[in-house]
Formats: sequence, C-alpha cells, structure tokens
Amino acid sequence: MKQRKAQRLAASAPIDRDVPAQPATTIPPALAGFDSYPDSAYVRLPVVCALFQVSPATIWRWSKSNRIASPRRLSDGVTAWNVGELRKALNGGA
Repeated sequence: MKQRKAQRLAASAPIDRDVPAQPATTIPPALAGFDSYPDSAYVRLPVVCALFQVSPATIWRWSKSNRIASPRRLSDGVTAWNVGELRKALNGGA
C-alpha cells in the first residue's frame, strides 16, 4: 500500500530538467575570504559555525571545554574569535 502511494506521488511530480540544481549550502562572504585574513583579525559566530560546520551551541560548548579558543568581547554585544587561534584549532591544536 505504501509502495503504491509512493509510486503515484513520484509519477505525479513534475520534472523540470531546465532548472539548474541549487547548491546545498551557501558560503558566507566572510568565510570565503577566511584564508586571506591576517592572524590578528577577528570573526563572528556565524563564520566560526560555517568554518567548523557545527551549530552555535556546539561552538560555545567547544569554547567552554577549550577545544577551540575562547572568544573575545570586543564591545557590548560584539563577541568574536581570533583568526589565528581558529587556524590552530583547525590544525589540531587548541
């Protein structure tokens, strides 16, 4: 029964071969230039999440457990991570 319903749904779905496939994810502009940033630069949470491909909660957990460096509070409401320290974490050192 379920198999027939799935076959009907598949048969009724229109197929448009002229539409290009959408990319699975988009790269944030700040992440696209990450390699060109100096080690003294700072990046915000969305870039760190994209860099490690994890959620914000995981980034905060990793910061607390020293898996990655702790962020710096640059001003009220602005917290950022040092690019040089993130590169060390990417290479296996915290």
